[in-house]
Amino acid sequence: MKTKFSFLTLLFIVSSFVIAQDIQELKIDSKVNDVTVFLDGAQVTRKKTVDVPTGITNIVFVNLSPYIDSKSIQVKVKGKVMVQSVSQQRNYMNNQPDLAEAEKLHAEIFELRKQLKLAQTYLTITRKELDFLNDNRIISGRNNELSITNLKETSAFYGERLKALKLKEIKQEDDINQLEKKIQQLENQRNQLSDNRGFPTGEIVIKIESKTNSKSEFELSYLVTNAGWFPSYDIRAKNISEPVEILYKANVHQDTKVDWENVKIRFSSSDPNVSGVMPSLNPYYISYNYRPSNYGRIISEVSGFIYDNKGEPLPGASVSVEGTTIGTVADINGHYSLMLPAGSNRLKISFIGYSSKTVDANQPLINIALNESAQELGEVSFRDVEATSISDALQGRIAGLDISRSRNKKNIADKESIAVPFVQTENQTTVEFEISVPYSLKSDKKTYAVEMVDYSLPANYQYFCIPKVDKDAFLLANITDWSKYNFLEGEANIFFEETYIGKTILDVRNAGDTLQVSLGRDKNVVVQRELLKDKTSRQFIGTKKEVSRAWEINVKNNKSQKISMVILDQVPVSKNEEIEIEIKDLSGAKMNNDTGELKWEFELNPAKEKTFNLNYLVKYPKSRTLYIE
Repeated sequence: MKTKFSFLTLLFIVSSFVIAQDIQELKIDSKVNDVTVFLDGAQVTRKKTVDVPTGITNIVFVNLSPYIDSKSIQVKVKGKVMVQSVSQQRNYMNNQPDLAEAEKLHAEIFELRKQLKLAQTYLTITRKELDFLNDNRIISGRNNELSITNLKETSAFYGERLKALKLKEIKQEDDINQLEKKIQQLENQRNQLSDNRGFPTGEIVIKIESKTNSKSEFELSYLVTNAGWFPSYDIRAKNISEPVEILYKANVHQDTKVDWENVKIRFSSSDPNVSGVMPSLNPYYISYNYRPSNYGRIISEVSGFIYDNKGEPLPGASVSVEGTTIGTVADINGHYSLMLPAGSNRLKISFIGYSSKTVDANQPLINIALNESAQELGEVSFRDVEATSISDALQGRIAGLDISRSRNKKNIADKESIAVPFVQTENQTTVEFEISVPYSLKSDKKTYAVEMVDYSLPANYQYFCIPKVDKDAFLLANITDWSKYNFLEGEANIFFEETYIGKTILDVRNAGDTLQVSLGRDKNVVVQRELLKDKTSRQFIGTKKEVSRAWEINVKNNKSQKISMVILDQVPVSKNEEIEIEIKDLSGAKMNNDTGELKWEFELNPAKEKTFNLNYLVKYPKSRTLYIE
């Protein structure tokens, strides 16, 4: 029995060895054919025709990004082969730092540090001499007389020696500064060498079986991190009688460690990292001493710095408003600035090789530190030829808006702002902008603005002011039929009358049939709101206290064109039967009885002005205290 067991064991080992020997391996270099860039992440598709030998073969796609999402890998094979498994791995032997160059830089830095230490020592000696000279500048004791001749000689010696030592000190300080600067440059170069070449490469292994030698076409698609885009706009209005121009831009970035060379690219409004689970309501209980949630916006803009746990800036770090397409990227100093739409106050921060972080935007200045993180890779599932992939789903399109522009093929890396031909496509839940010509995008930490389309839209211009809150007049462009242009919320640069005004938010989430675009403040429309003291009083009548308030609102049009304008104000609204509100004068304003809001809507000719009066009386028991504006 023992002999039989040993024989079977030996047979199994020999058979396993023979089978293992029969597995061949082919390493395949492939090209990125097309990319769909999502708001966060990108789907990469590669195609390659491979000569497949008979038997079992491991087809290894090499030199891929190390930031592949293993769960997203899809494999399609056209040919008489059977896919047995798909797995992912990293190759740490490729793209390693050049040891000879790194060693040379290290030796240079070491030698410069020796020179720096010696220069610092000489500077210390020079300063000691200066201290000694100053401490002994009194050249005569109390009982010694000093002649004019000795005084001149001593003064000349002291002056010449002091001058020589000070010049020597300045020269030594300059030498030290130059050495420190050179050392810093070499250290930056050494760090850059490590950053550029110290990343492993990704590999995807496809185990197949073929009955004959054949040619098979492999299509490989997967999601990668460290890439994405966000929309932004340039909004221009020459004057209040011409259409408003909206330039739609995609701000794209990718640092996947693989360059995209002459690829077909799409920008999609989808975010594969956002949960698709529908939210639900929890019971809303009310009780004494219970404060309901405050859903109001706290601040309108947030800025700060993003750095690592050593305090070093992280240029290229991505910052986005959670749940929106509004985002930005930290500059070379790690600084970012981002406007917040109403009702959104959560920021998501991410960077290559670091754990993402989400924070509350509860103050205008927020500095964020990210911690390093290791990405885990595992085995992935696969689908056969007839399975539906992510790429297939993206092909299910309906007819959209085709806007053609005569452009030459360009490389994004050549210029930070590029206008390219594109086709806009609407899917069931997303919008895609497909660039009609292939182009290249390097793997780096830069963000490039791609000008996708320039719309000229008819608009109804109207000035808007709430002088009780802000006396400046804001110009609004009201755009109808805006939904067919598929705008996404994002930051917008405002240009009015050929002048840069500032930034605003194109907030399409809260827009109705008409999209209101704020074109900023216009100082040529002057609004004043003044309290009329002669009509303001406080008196007691019987058991009641009566308080009278009167305001005068003056609007002047200093522009050369007639304007349409809306002024908003308010009167108090009583929720207590003991408190009476009596309206004296509203100058024809429309009043909302529930909220007390007042609205004056009018037109004003050039160089003309208009005045409105607001006067009301409040009556309440004189034993009570009431705060009135």
